[in-house]
Amino acid sequence: MRGATRAAGGRAGQLWPRPPAPGPGPPPLLLLLAVLLGGAGAQYSSDLCSWKGSGLTHEAHRKEVEQVYLRCSAGTVEWMYPTGALIVNLRPNTFSPSRNLTLCIKPLRGSSGANIYLEKTGELKLLVRDGDLGPGQAPCFGFEQGGLFVEATPQQDISRRTTGFQYELTSRRTGPDLHALLAPCRPCSHTEVLLAVCTSDFVVRGSIQKVTHEPERQESAIHLNVSRLYRQKSRVFRPAPEGEGGGWRGRVSTLLECGVRPGHGEFLFTGHMHFGEAWLGCAPRFKDFQRMYRDAEERGLNPCEMALQLGRHTLHAAPQGSSQGLPDRLIGDAVTCQLSYYIFFKKEMSIGSKLPCRKMPLCLFHTVF
Repeated sequence: MRGATRAAGGRAGQLWPRPPAPGPGPPPLLLLLAVLLGGAGAQYSSDLCSWKGSGLTHEAHRKEVEQVYLRCSAGTVEWMYPTGALIVNLRPNTFSPSRNLTLCIKPLRGSSGANIYLEKTGELKLLVRDGDLGPGQAPCFGFEQGGLFVEATPQQDISRRTTGFQYELTSRRTGPDLHALLAPCRPCSHTEVLLAVCTSDFVVRGSIQKVTHEPERQESAIHLNVSRLYRQKSRVFRPAPEGEGGGWRGRVSTLLECGVRPGHGEFLFTGHMHFGEAWLGCAPRFKDFQRMYRDAEERGLNPCEMALQLGRHTLHAAPQGSSQGLPDRLIGDAVTCQLSYYIFFKKEMSIGSKLPCRKMPLCLFHTVF
């Protein structure tokens, strides 16, 4: 943590000196210096994913800096009555090099009382200013660019304030915010569709019930009637209420700029979870998907298997605790983990060696639907 920050303009995303505030208080870099001088306490999360603490444990006249250590790819930080500063150290258990990871943070609703900075070698770059919470704001940056420095802002009273945010590490391409990381507004290629079936957090067959738009968030919500549920990592799609024809109901989000409109017929919807919300990935018409899948199967190019028999699907679900070793948190409605798997690095595909599934944290499961 050597060096010193330089003064810059007052917009988020620039190097930012602490603004004038009532009452005495050291600037952020002096708080960082306290860490070098041994003035920071270390705290470890009980579940290694999330942390919740209070500034009331500090003496009022001291501006302490606490270090928090987390070892998961996603979690939450909540700091009540923020005082002094926090340094959030993320040390995820992953085989992927840090240069290939992107970190996104999303402030919790009502978060206040602190500024959130990106810190590296003593330089601070403002990510989220206290009270400046745009709808859906979720800045992202390369994991190797630095850590998180959360500095409490001076307050005139002792009313309760909580600074909180969710964090999420992803190996997807980098960008300035979450929207920039999402699938672009264009049809997926055949290869992208086939990979999406194998790697997505959810894969469902269904139709579009309606589309609603949220201009303030720059997002659109697609409400789906699902006839077949192949996989879902979280319970995004739930059984339809009695009397509504069966199946499942759920919604997925996409960018407003994509201009999604209701379409007739059935589609194969795929996508990923981000901060508890389902985001649309590839969504070809189901008949088009059948055609491209059969073509890839004939040429031996399909990265995972999906049984298509006269338009019907044979699903093989792995029971919880099965000898195949699939962790409970990854068991979907129709996922079977085999001992062979594929590993994808960037756009290169190679066949990995045979290992038990629980030893494959960054692999693609060879799935049977």
